[in-house]
Amino acid sequence: MEKRAFVTKEMIEEIAKTYPTPFHIYDEKGIRANAKALKEAFAWNPGYKEFFAVKATPNPYLIDILRDYGCGCDCSSMTELMLSHAMGVKGEDIMFSSNDTPVEEFVYADKIGATINLDDITHIEFLEKAIGHLPKTLSCRFNPGGYFSISNSIMDNPGDAKYGFTTEQMFEGYRILKAKGVENFGIHAFLASNTVTNDYYPELARQLFELAVKLKEETGAHITFINLSGGIGVPYRPDQEANDIYLIGEGVRRAYEEILVPAGMDDVAIYTELGRFMMAPYGHLVTQVIHEKHTHKEYIGVDACAVNLMRPAMYGAYHHITVLGKENAPCDHKYDVTGSLCENNDKFAIDRMLPEIEIGDYLAIHDTGAHGFAMGYNYNGKLKSAELLLREDGSVKLIRRAETPRDYFATFDCLDIYDKFEF
Repeated sequence: MEKRAFVTKEMIEEIAKTYPTPFHIYDEKGIRANAKALKEAFAWNPGYKEFFAVKATPNPYLIDILRDYGCGCDCSSMTELMLSHAMGVKGEDIMFSSNDTPVEEFVYADKIGATINLDDITHIEFLEKAIGHLPKTLSCRFNPGGYFSISNSIMDNPGDAKYGFTTEQMFEGYRILKAKGVENFGIHAFLASNTVTNDYYPELARQLFELAVKLKEETGAHITFINLSGGIGVPYRPDQEANDIYLIGEGVRRAYEEILVPAGMDDVAIYTELGRFMMAPYGHLVTQVIHEKHTHKEYIGVDACAVNLMRPAMYGAYHHITVLGKENAPCDHKYDVTGSLCENNDKFAIDRMLPEIEIGDYLAIHDTGAHGFAMGYNYNGKLKSAELLLREDGSVKLIRRAETPRDYFATFDCLDIYDKFEF
């Protein structure tokens, strides 16, 4: 598929007069269209709800857009819970899926009424001691181990993941929870990441639906929801085809009617916890070329670095790059596109064929709307960038200001040295 930026050179030149690069910019129109499509794809299930994975893009302005389409919040930490609660998200619209969870996080999740998704069988006792009771509704995260495959294609390796109950522990855990007074049960699983196939969710659904039927039959548990979690990916590379959410929703519906309905479980709600699918394609990291270097390779130095987008340095992940204003020029120059960290892996692209690049050019790095800004850090004393929202009417709104040196040094305020900094 062709990957086109949702901003132009002229737009960025105007925006940069007010908000210097680098910055992340998000496309409201695209976000809304995608959220609407997801809601429509699962409208066949009356209880369906998307719990947006806050960790992907923890910005209240963006989360509020998704709330217009009935989305809740999937949280994995205290601060994500606090953010969701402060935004007015109701407890039943918050899913708390954590691991290695501190006591205070379970206490807070229970206090605000979030649905707790347990990651391990030992957390049953831990949670009960932490809050003094067990909630009437609880979920358990399932990990069958081994490899998750579709046909003969291996999608991921759940057996090597630190998350979830084994199959045997699911049955034991449900019996324990039911004996302790839990009335409503959920099943959760995340077995493959960033799948670019319409078959992942339907196959996962079949496995979870079959497990749900057995759990009901053998433990008597009342299963009220099945959470397919995340895993629907996006086409980072231009040679990949995007998932069709309508086909995915239809595949899950068929599995539901074939497995759950005959078992008398036609009241089970379907939940999802999508992050990347909801936001990634609708964000760009915009950065300006400030250096070029001609040594053993051809290097293009930009004013962003891995602080602004860690995925290429951390995973070797591919992110498409558009040289704004040169969209139709031939890609006949080979470059490494680098940031300024004192780390050799601080590269947005390696041996990438691009149009001829000149100092001052603006680059739009694609698909940074999820796990882009959120994974940023402050190594080398680098500061996180601003986040901007490109509204449907074409205007631009600042939705997070850029960090300043004052922010970076603020945690030194217990020392006299803080007062000696010059800002």
